[in-house]
Amino acid sequence: MKSNEPRSSSSCAACKFLKRRCTPNCQFAPYFRSDQPKKFANVHKVFGASNVIKILNEVPQDQREDTVNSLVYEAEVRLRDPVYGCIGAIASLQRKMVELQNDLMVTRAHLAYYEAKPSTTASCSFLDYDPLNVNMPSVFVDTSMSGGFLDSFSQNSSFSMDQSGSNNEFGQFPFP
Repeated sequence: MKSNEPRSSSSCAACKFLKRRCTPNCQFAPYFRSDQPKKFANVHKVFGASNVIKILNEVPQDQREDTVNSLVYEAEVRLRDPVYGCIGAIASLQRKMVELQNDLMVTRAHLAYYEAKPSTTASCSFLDYDPLNVNMPSVFVDTSMSGGFLDSFSQNSSFSMDQSGSNNEFGQFPFP
């Protein structure tokens, strides 16, 4: 609900939660509609009503709706994960991104291996290596033959992991 839209005669969710009368110039009314009481309850539980008012007063009018949406998301995540909150969600997504980049690298290496392999035989033989094994056969690791795909990738790679996969360019993940 935008602040310039007329609202119904009922109190906003914030005023209902705080058990006070909702005035026509209520700062919460444009953002916490009466049919979404849990939205304000979560924000109030994490930030407090007075802090939300302070935050909204510091933000320009045209950015307040985005600010409230951000506060609602941060409060919901903080209640789900009280220790890490949004950082836990970000770290989880970063770890997944690193895993996917690694999977992509392995898939590209497999593809390059099959493209570089001589096609003298009509059938494809999987006896050379285990496709689920990350280590490539020594034929492919020889960068003089294939143009150095793995070597060039490792030079251009912007992430690095230790054996547990817990480090990257952003530092330590909060999860092992």
